Amino acid sequence: MSVIPFSQALRERTWSSHGDSEGASFMKDLMTGAGTREDYIALVAQHYFIYEALEAAAARFASDPVASAFISPQLTRMPALEQDLEFLLGADWRSAISPLPTTVRYVQRIDEVAAEGWAGGFIAHHYTRYMGDLSGGQAIGRLMQRHFGFETNGVGFYLFDQIASPKEFKETYREQLDAVEWSPEERERVIDEVIVAYRFNTELFIDLSAAKAAA
Repeated sequence: MSVIPFSQALRERTWSSHGDSEGASFMKDLMTGAGTREDYIALVAQHYFIYEALEAAAARFASDPVASAFISPQLTRMPALEQDLEFLLGADWRSAISPLPTTVRYVQRIDEVAAEGWAGGFIAHHYTRYMGDLSGGQAIGRLMQRHFGFETNGVGFYLFDQIASPKEFKETYREQLDAVEWSPEERERVIDEVIVAYRFNTELFIDLSAAKAAA
């Protein structure tokens, strides 16, 4: 009996959660051109808080024997997010943004995983965000350029100019996942945490829709 590689099991077990996240109406509107520039800015603002937590966690795990293999400066998004927000909102953008309730919980969860020193949990959140950015995120970036007339300013978050081939990068990342010698129990914990991360993403889109309706 052949053993399914962990990266394949992870994809298969979390695929429905991924679909829930992508199918949220807020993102559907943005992707089809029904969303506004303000909707896009609202999404970028929430990304800022999420990646601030994720990249602070990455700094904490930089010397971890397992997690460090996944941490790459080529993935770092914070400088791009800061530049995007300055372009979109102006010099005092920091005072113009605040985290939505789901974002607050999402950030707390990333912070908890980092405080526990749980490498598998960190990798689960790292995988969910960056592999998504290098996959569907590339299409989102191109659509935002088309819908709102952006060139590179405003969509820097989606431009991984240090990664020549996202496809090859993702393949290497999956090979690294397969190489980690986790117990079956730990693999289950990591898969469960990826599902948690996808749930946060789905709930964030619901928050964004609610904030838009309230406005």
